[in-house]
Amino acid sequence: MPPYAELLTNRGGRFTLDEAVVTYLRNHLRGELVMPGDPSYEESRRVWNGLIDKRPGLIVRCTGVADVIATVNFARVNDLRITVRGGGHNVAGTAVSDGGMVIDLSRMRSVRVDPERRTARVEGGATLGDI
Repeated sequence: MPPYAELLTNRGGRFTLDEAVVTYLRNHLRGELVMPGDPSYEESRRVWNGLIDKRPGLIVRCTGVADVIATVNFARVNDLRITVRGGGHNVAGTAVSDGGMVIDLSRMRSVRVDPERRTARVEGGATLGDI
């Protein structure tokens, strides 16, 4: 079977996503793994600023902390170039990169407020509207 895609490494090399690698990563995630050619790829790669048109090699749509940990560990072991997408409103478009791996936190929008301590715990994908 041909490779699914190639990702850029931090040292300028390439890391091939083949069936074994994709299966390994999917087995360690509760969230969605999105690659070029998948039906949700075009929507998943877009950010708020429509002028940004970057094509990541892989997008991991995390649903919780365990997904973030698994994804960061995978990226570290394989020396992958990563970006992090929070609420998706960064005007500069730094949440996505061509050929990189996106850690997408947009499904992690929980907000917990403790009025007695006057603190809030906000997940990385929360927007101002969630708060």
